[in-house]
Amino acid sequence: MTESSANKLLNGDACHRTSNGKKSGKNGFVKTQCLFQQPQKYRRPRENQNVPCNSSLYKKPFVESFEETPLLVAVLTYMGYGILTVFGYLRDFLRHWNIEKCHVAREREEQKDFVPLYQDFENFYTRNLYMRIRDNWNRPICSVPGAKMDLVDRVSHDYNWTFRHTGKVVKGVINMGSYNYLGFAENTGTCADVAIEATHKYGVGVGSTRYEMGNLDIHEELEQLVARFLGVESSMAFGMGFATNSMNIPALTGKGCLILSDELNHASLVLGARLSGSTIRVFKHNNMQSLEKLLRDAIVHGQPRTHRPWKKILIVVEGIYSMEGSIVRLPEVIALKKRYKAYLYLDEAHSIGALGSNGKGVVDYFGLDPKDVDIMMGTFTKSFGAAGGYIGGKKELIDYLRSHSHSALYATSISPPVAQQIITSMKIIMGADGTTLGADRLRQLSENTTYFRRKLREMGFIIYGNDDSPVVPMMLYMPAKIGAFGREMLKRNIGTVVVGFPATPIIESRARFCVSAAHTREMLDTALEAISEVGDLLQLKYSRRQQPLPSLGWMSEESLLQD
Repeated sequence: MTESSANKLLNGDACHRTSNGKKSGKNGFVKTQCLFQQPQKYRRPRENQNVPCNSSLYKKPFVESFEETPLLVAVLTYMGYGILTVFGYLRDFLRHWNIEKCHVAREREEQKDFVPLYQDFENFYTRNLYMRIRDNWNRPICSVPGAKMDLVDRVSHDYNWTFRHTGKVVKGVINMGSYNYLGFAENTGTCADVAIEATHKYGVGVGSTRYEMGNLDIHEELEQLVARFLGVESSMAFGMGFATNSMNIPALTGKGCLILSDELNHASLVLGARLSGSTIRVFKHNNMQSLEKLLRDAIVHGQPRTHRPWKKILIVVEGIYSMEGSIVRLPEVIALKKRYKAYLYLDEAHSIGALGSNGKGVVDYFGLDPKDVDIMMGTFTKSFGAAGGYIGGKKELIDYLRSHSHSALYATSISPPVAQQIITSMKIIMGADGTTLGADRLRQLSENTTYFRRKLREMGFIIYGNDDSPVVPMMLYMPAKIGAFGREMLKRNIGTVVVGFPATPIIESRARFCVSAAHTREMLDTALEAISEVGDLLQLKYSRRQQPLPSLGWMSEESLLQD
């Protein structure tokens, strides 16, 4: 982006200094932050509840809870990884002397004097830890991944190195892992019907880029609709969500630019930042004090050695963080961005369609002006049940990306039936189809999220994230419980996603549930009953927080808003 186009995108309005007011807690207690001043007589006081001085930026309660890891659990978790590491070295020793069969790629004897292609130590975790629980991932699905799904049954006779299909199908598995937030991943209904019609009209593949013979009228319609949905001047659609970040950030920044990235940003954002050649500095997750310090230092000191001013400063954040279930503190980020004349890149992959009264993402959730976000990015793979991604913003920004983005110039266009799926689902969310189906699904998702999170907390599990986030991480901690939880849940016909190191910190392994509007109350109750049963079996109910009184329900929060 040229210097002149950069200046056009800046919003130089001043604002007041912000701070988090975050305090550390002792092991076993809750770090809860509420950014909305409320009379304490309406609700039970929470442990370590903080109300920062910048609560005036928020129009609604903003509560996020991250309970500290109990000390004993942390010690046992480290011990578990230590034992696995010791046995891993022992098994590597046995493999070296051909006492145990080695299934991994190794250098041939005649190549031992060459630079090694395979680094033994780099694959240590994969060989000795991941392989023990590999059966929990990559399970073949042979149906629509909706609220329920069918799985292909498989077995392994060599400790998860290889799998063999048994020919059986596990039917009716409740899907608690897919990003099907609004339930549009379906093979019946309006979206499926129009996608079939688009296939008959255009075919499945385009076979060209947008700049050659791949620019269809349906792509133009999609981009105009996305811009109207987001409330921005223009937008651009891409065929892959990951590439939307990794291929467009290098087009926006380069040498002499500074990227300030949240420490928990997605791998696509990290890759895009690295490919750009910009200087990257990382701030603590959702910590506005850390972000402001980096901004102030960048303004005061400038570039290293030369101390020249940075060409551009780009703040990169996500709407919903997919491993934490937390929501970005967007009002505070925008305030800092305006004060220090920086740009803001907002990744709404998980929040678009899943947050806000109109389903327009985190900007809608906080009631903010879309014009305050310079670059609005999102994907069609979650709430819209399709594939691809988009970038929205000012017209000059989008025109610039059309001629400079690698993803725009070299990637094949979005498949026509996929584009039609996005258009139809987006119109349903907007209510442009003349029905209330979109509003009903948004309301159902919100109710399911509230109900599911509340029940898990009442059972005694440690749950991370924001109360309104449909991404619900439940802490497992110990490595042995990662595989055990996934297997036990599948025995009870519940499909879950379990996550461990290196995707999470080494002592913060977790199960990640994704709530959907397609889930009925009966499905959620069935899943909750199974989770509670497995939680008792594996002793996963670590929480030490006091449970809310039955008389103080969620209506008290609503009454506060009305007051």
